[in-house]
Amino acid sequence: MDADETSARLNALLTAAGLASLDEETAGRFERYLSLFIRWNERLNLSAIRDKEGILSLHFIESIVVASTLPEGIGTLLDFGSGAGLPGIPIALCRPKIAVTLAESQGKKAAFLQEAVRVLGIHATVHAGRAEVLRAAFDCVVLRAVDRMPKAVASAVGLVAPGGWLALMTTGAEIAALRSAVGAEISWNEPVSLPFGSDHILALGRRVSSAT
Repeated sequence: MDADETSARLNALLTAAGLASLDEETAGRFERYLSLFIRWNERLNLSAIRDKEGILSLHFIESIVVASTLPEGIGTLLDFGSGAGLPGIPIALCRPKIAVTLAESQGKKAAFLQEAVRVLGIHATVHAGRAEVLRAAFDCVVLRAVDRMPKAVASAVGLVAPGGWLALMTTGAEIAALRSAVGAEISWNEPVSLPFGSDHILALGRRVSSAT
């Protein structure tokens, strides 16, 4: 699958998911991200999904759905435990007005993120360490497939600014436990189904308390 084929396939998947196609420049950046992802994945095991179709349909499309669903007015966003940059890098590509912080404690994965930010020229910074130590508060904190997810979610709430948003990429089977871990500080919207992945959802909620 060459660059043009990759862009065409990505836009076809977006159309199938009921989303608008990407412009040529943004689609080209996703193609470069895909190439970088595949090269580094051979050495670092960024993801168990290694085929291009799977990366496009499960990783990229789901992240683009999240980018399109996040409310307007978000100025800063933390991708908590960013790993391969999902969904933070797609959010930075699709929502360039949002200043994205990619927090990743594993050094080799943080190095991948640094290279991706450089190659793609996106409005993002990399925090090569645990997200929990950050002192900033963000308009939105997003988590996807983080180790010990309930514990991570409980920590992430403290990084959400009052009135800010917590976005969880999870499954219908897991959402009750994650909401319980968060407690009463988050007022939840109805979950949004994510395309192509069985039972995958986006749980989006707003912080209603300034308590930590």
